Amino acid sequence: MPASSGNGAVTRSTLRQQIADALRDEVLAGRLQPGQEFTVKEIAEQYGVSATPVREALVDLSAQGLLEADQHRGFRVHEYSLADFRGMIEARGLVTDGMFHGLAKGLPLVPEGSSGGSAGGSAGHTTGDSKSGGTGGRTAGVFAADSPGPRGFFVRAGDPRAAAALAGVRRRGEEARRAATAGELNVLIGYDLRFWRELGALFGNPYLTDFLHRLRVQSWVCAVQHLSRLGDLRGRLWSDHTEVVDALTRRDLADAHRIVDSYDTHSLTLIEGLANLGTERTVLTTEEDGKEDDGEDDREKEHEGNGGTAE
Repeated sequence: MPASSGNGAVTRSTLRQQIADALRDEVLAGRLQPGQEFTVKEIAEQYGVSATPVREALVDLSAQGLLEADQHRGFRVHEYSLADFRGMIEARGLVTDGMFHGLAKGLPLVPEGSSGGSAGGSAGHTTGDSKSGGTGGRTAGVFAADSPGPRGFFVRAGDPRAAAALAGVRRRGEEARRAATAGELNVLIGYDLRFWRELGALFGNPYLTDFLHRLRVQSWVCAVQHLSRLGDLRGRLWSDHTEVVDALTRRDLADAHRIVDSYDTHSLTLIEGLANLGTERTVLTTEEDGKEDDGEDDREKEHEGNGGTAE
């Protein structure tokens, strides 16, 4: 049965969602370990509620890929592999690219060092798909100050709504930076998820935003089991959230992509290193146990050969 860090009480207004959120937090915090099993009855007793909202919440979390349903044994926390984590990193990078591309689509660019231009573009302006603007949908310049945006808050570069929204996202980034610097993993996860959800909402496509949020939750669930091996996380966690916002504020998509690519590389390198280290330790422990067993067997055989009996 999962351990609870709270008082076990929830209100009855949105039981299904509250129970799902509480259990998701337990998984993200590492208090519910991969492979750990529990039943609807256990969770219902823990929170003092009926079985129906608990079952609904567990089904929701199963649909999100965090739990697995077992017809005879209840539910268990999904165990993600290192290959799963690599796939998550790749997928969330593609989604982020899509968001940035949505911002860039159809907008004229100002080449580096240029003084700007009109919204209608000129001979010196290129789009993100052109050879001079970048490759693979990524842009190499920055947007003109008066470029119109395709949707959402990015109506115009100087739109006060865009500035206010980005300022709010940046505050989340500042909190995430402080938590990462201090090595406060649980705090970082909370602000990181809010940061990317709110940033994604600015691009006006809820499907991309929801998909990215799901990927980020799954990648954190996978990462936590490895990060928990480190006693001190200070200086080990990525903390450049505000740099992403600053690049987007400047409409420098090339720099925003660079920062996110650096983040993905950092995450993959860190988790792969920890996973491989854990595998090596497991192999060494198994080999050492095997050697100890072999030594005991040899001593027993020697004792029996001298006319003694094994205890």
